[in-house]
Amino acid sequence: MRHSIFSELIEEGLLNEAQLLECQEEERSTGMPIDKVLREKGYVSESAFLQALAKQLRLQFAEELVDFKVPENFIEMVPAQFARTYNLIAVGEEPGILLVATCDPLDVQPMDDLSAMVDLVIEPVISTRSEITALINRAYQKSSADVDELLEGLDDDELIGIAAEIDETEDVLNIANKAPIIKLMNTIMFEAQKNRASDIHLQPFADRLQVRYRIDGILYDTKVIPKKIQDALVSRVKVMGKMDIAERRLPQDGRTSVKIGDSDLDLRISSVPTSYGERIVFRLLDKSARLYTLKEIGLDDRNYQLLDKLVNSSHGVLLVTGPTGSGKSTTLYAALAEMDSQELNIITIEDPIEYNIDAISQIQVSNKKGLTFASGLRSLMRQDPDVMMVGEIRDMETAGIAVQASNTGHLVFSTLHTNDSAGAVNRMIDLGVEPYLVSSSLIGVVAQRLVRVICPRCKESYEPEAGQLKTLGLTREDLLEGLLYRGRGCDACLGRGYYDRTAIYEILTMNETIRDQIISRTSASVIKQTAVETGHLRTLRMDGARKVAQGITTVDEVFRVTQMDVF
Repeated sequence: MRHSIFSELIEEGLLNEAQLLECQEEERSTGMPIDKVLREKGYVSESAFLQALAKQLRLQFAEELVDFKVPENFIEMVPAQFARTYNLIAVGEEPGILLVATCDPLDVQPMDDLSAMVDLVIEPVISTRSEITALINRAYQKSSADVDELLEGLDDDELIGIAAEIDETEDVLNIANKAPIIKLMNTIMFEAQKNRASDIHLQPFADRLQVRYRIDGILYDTKVIPKKIQDALVSRVKVMGKMDIAERRLPQDGRTSVKIGDSDLDLRISSVPTSYGERIVFRLLDKSARLYTLKEIGLDDRNYQLLDKLVNSSHGVLLVTGPTGSGKSTTLYAALAEMDSQELNIITIEDPIEYNIDAISQIQVSNKKGLTFASGLRSLMRQDPDVMMVGEIRDMETAGIAVQASNTGHLVFSTLHTNDSAGAVNRMIDLGVEPYLVSSSLIGVVAQRLVRVICPRCKESYEPEAGQLKTLGLTREDLLEGLLYRGRGCDACLGRGYYDRTAIYEILTMNETIRDQIISRTSASVIKQTAVETGHLRTLRMDGARKVAQGITTVDEVFRVTQMDVF
């Protein structure tokens, strides 16, 4: 049967003979299962291998388990630890039969044990390990019993000692034989990644340690950790991030990489002392996440044409503005990814490098070693660049070099922290750049915000209120079928009514009127008003209103991230 599976993978072009022979040799020498060898070498994904296996065994294959509901009697009769250890979870029930998802259908012993436990015949359904683990977490996380079970058998004397165990190459999903604290931390990281969280917060209170995930820009409370476990869990995190376990009075920063199924994550870790103990925040950066193109980041036709023209300019400074977490880096990466790196010398200096792009030289800022944005940018000028991307303009020196580079024929991309597009002009002048230099070098400013998208699985229409439409500058004729849309809340979106995010944009392009206003130090509000009145600018709220009218997001979301246009 093994031969049949490999033949099918080869026939479908997912594997070749040389790769198979290499993996078989490694299987013999290391004893590692061949499916794991294939995955680790990146030749065949777990999903592709399991689909081929399901076809050979004539079993159902489920790519996703988000729509499956776990029978209540399974949760009552089967301990969470058993389900986690053997990666088994019920996904349906028929008379006398329990449908059970597994990622290892050839291991029959656990399924025999499960059959005896529930007194039903087990019928396997094949799915990936990450999908099964996610469903186990959803099924058992409704009570604190999940945390209690992960910490089962933990003695007070063990708390600090076991937190120091670490194996960086180990997959986070392999928790079966791990110490309780490590099991708990691995489970927290996996849940965060599966729920598309960008950050994990471990926030101490007087009586507990609260786990919170930032999902689509909003913080949500999840697990509650007993207070007595707090120091051990914090120590575990510090070991992972190569931080000083003994230092609890000063803020610390650390970083590490972990593997979660088929994903590789970079973790940036920050700890600060509070009155109830140390507070930990993780930033999750998925190294295997794909780059977006300009057509995929929420630009409508008008804004796409504007930004595409700016990105393909021969020289000048293009600024992307917005608060932290508004998608500025994603927009700049999308612009860089569309450039011809064969013909152009593209160099970036970033802190941190969030995506790795082939054929583009990327430099990591290191303040400890004296490599700042300003010093790095000065060095880049001697590298014969065509396009430069500077992670952020923070000071006069960086701003001055960026402007100088643009005036000597280079295209420079960077970010600024301002509330709108016109505010970037005043910010550059405030940093100390002469107005005439800002006027001559700046080709455009893109302000952006992220809004949550209505969940497609539970989307419903409703009659709009006149007041809502008036505030957004819309009429019933602007809406799809005269209706607005919202999400009811379902299992797929964890009851929120939103799933994923898109961006809204405000793109200010330069013309002679605006350049004259910059030289005369006109205020940002007057520049913005002029641009809107002449049709050169559509504000963030106007772009948000268009996405509401198209049924992409909700009125509340646009109100949450934008201010009223006052001219």
